[in-house]
Amino acid sequence: MVQGVGVDLNNVWIKFGDFVAVREANVNINGGDFFSFLGPSGCGKTTILRAVSGFLEPSDGQVLIGGKDMAGFGPNERPTALIFQNLALFPLMKVWENIAFSMEVRGASPAERRKRADELLDMIALTGQGDKLPSELSGGQKQRVAIARALCAEPDVLLLDEPLSALDLKLRQHMRSELREIQKRVGITFIYITHDQGEALTMSDSVAVMKAGIIDQIADGKSIYDDPATAFVASFVGENNVFRGTVKSISNDMAVIDTNRTGELRSRVSSDAQGKLKVGDDAMLFIRPEALDITEATSQSDTRIKARVRHSEFEGQSYHVFLEGSEGKEIKMTLTNRGEDRMYERGKELFLSFEANQAVALPAGELASE
Repeated sequence: MVQGVGVDLNNVWIKFGDFVAVREANVNINGGDFFSFLGPSGCGKTTILRAVSGFLEPSDGQVLIGGKDMAGFGPNERPTALIFQNLALFPLMKVWENIAFSMEVRGASPAERRKRADELLDMIALTGQGDKLPSELSGGQKQRVAIARALCAEPDVLLLDEPLSALDLKLRQHMRSELREIQKRVGITFIYITHDQGEALTMSDSVAVMKAGIIDQIADGKSIYDDPATAFVASFVGENNVFRGTVKSISNDMAVIDTNRTGELRSRVSSDAQGKLKVGDDAMLFIRPEALDITEATSQSDTRIKARVRHSEFEGQSYHVFLEGSEGKEIKMTLTNRGEDRMYERGKELFLSFEANQAVALPAGELASE
């Protein structure tokens, strides 16, 4: 198994005239890791990929691959291979010829090319499919052929620009598992670009969440989801109910937020905000829909919210209950389907509870939907 090399971005800026596409990007990707850049369209993630691949030179800063500064090295001089959204398979070439095309360019014999193509076909679970044309393959099979073709070039780093975006949902979910297994098998560094949170969280060793050219947070998927560093990350990754207010008190890593609609609510302070969030500061408290549950109507508590049902939705494995809190505050609760009916009538009053350590408080900031 080949061991991938590390990739480092040191204070990388990318500008197009007066427009700053990437601002002060500092990233350290370990060799052999599956690393994802996650963010909405136009946030700069593909621009970073182009800078790593050599199709774009940074305006400032360094791109290092295996510790070597890539300044002045073009795409064909870098130890990388790139898979685009459009897989660009050659339609009149057989599958094995597509896979081994880089070897043909290097002058390898047909026998050598076929042998290597068959090895890669075995690895991507397409044994015996080499003599087909790309048009005879399914979308997922074409995706695997594109990966095999890139691996045939023996890169140290494989770059993938939203390669699953054209697939339907079930195939996309299947392919992200296969892609992760292939990455583990070959052991090289994967750098993956996506706007799909599910892809980033399920496949990656580490994720960089980007907003308008800025990297807001780099962490493993669980930390990104459970311990977001900014309001943008909290609202972009997964669903969240947000309560705005001011910090009333802080004790160690717990805070009480005096919200503007729901009263005082207690939660954990995000790791990144600890020591920064002070009494009196504007704050946002985030509670994920799955962290809410129904409780009895008892005495007032700082982990309890009163709300009225607007409507309910059944989605097989779960029920989604949409509620209205104080002064029209919209709240969503997700309940696991355990065989009982959780379709509540409009107007029904419910008391919602949550564990304080499953909510997170952050300094007030821009939300992903704003």
